[in-house]
Amino acid sequence: MHTAISAKLINITAAALTGAALLFGSNAAHANQIVARVSLSQQTMEVMVDGRPTFAWKVSTGDRAHVTPTGSFKPTRLHEMWYSKKYDNAPMPHSVFFSGGYAVHATYAINRLGRPASHGCVRLHPDAAADFYQLVEAFGPANTSIVIVK
Repeated sequence: MHTAISAKLINITAAALTGAALLFGSNAAHANQIVARVSLSQQTMEVMVDGRPTFAWKVSTGDRAHVTPTGSFKPTRLHEMWYSKKYDNAPMPHSVFFSGGYAVHATYAINRLGRPASHGCVRLHPDAAADFYQLVEAFGPANTSIVIVK
């Protein structure tokens, strides 16, 4: 139920912002933009929509043996469900790939959120991953930035 309500709100918000930008012009620096900022040191992801803080979630990024790349990225592909070819067909629901095999995606190991635990991907609670995936779908990969900092 949470995901259905979130999806409706995200789609309504995206449509309203797109309509407003078309009607009034999109001169604003952040119009129709999503920025997801992942902090490796804090193990958090903050999502800004059009420059406004919208979501803040705990994440799990790469552990000591597996680095999460830092930098600014654009999503390269989205998969509602993906299975890792590298790690024993591990499920990666709501995957937003941003650099080669690295993605923001859901995890079922929610007890590990808030500390490094992945093979380099950015893991989110399943509800948060669904929300993020729907945001990227609604706004488009070209209007989305994933920024990963130490």
